[in-house]
Amino acid sequence: MVRLIPKDEAFQQIFVQDGENLLEAARALSSMFHEFDRLDERVGTIQALEHAGDEIGNEIAARLERSFITPFDREDIHELTMRLDDVVDGIQEAAETVVIYGIDEPTDEARRLAGIVAAQGEQLLEALRKLDALDTVGMHLKAIHDLENEADGLSRAAIGRLFRDGGDPLTVIKLRDLYMALEETVDAAEDAAEVIERIAAKHQ
Repeated sequence: MVRLIPKDEAFQQIFVQDGENLLEAARALSSMFHEFDRLDERVGTIQALEHAGDEIGNEIAARLERSFITPFDREDIHELTMRLDDVVDGIQEAAETVVIYGIDEPTDEARRLAGIVAAQGEQLLEALRKLDALDTVGMHLKAIHDLENEADGLSRAAIGRLFRDGGDPLTVIKLRDLYMALEETVDAAEDAAEVIERIAAKHQ
């Protein structure tokens, strides 16, 4: 078993905290899209989680500044922090898009994409919990990649259907932008997984 953090568990613990916050935001988004009520309150909750994620990122940066020896390369710690932040930023953007654009109700495709974001969040958290045993993260990273492939096909089909079916042009634009925000969030989760994958390769 590859031991990434044999002595100081601080970085692993704070990355797990970051992953837990990300998953809570992702589940809040999925719940918002499925329940579709109390939208301002739900967006406020997600915004608070995004702020909490920023605070965790600041703590990681401060810990990195204080640490003489780090569990893995400093640039990888920084990039993983940034990629996790990108996911939560994307979640917030998708939630705010619904309210700002005045979307009456999310489509089934939008709900499925939000569910994929939540599923990726679960897998990312499990991978972050195994940063001290990187040879065990493969199944979680593969799941994240598979979910991205599923989302890619789903969003392409959804956008294509919007333009084929016609309808109100403004509604088409609103839903297209929502699909794109969700797809970019899914891509951000895959980017985070790729950083973990690269770290694992360095420590084999």
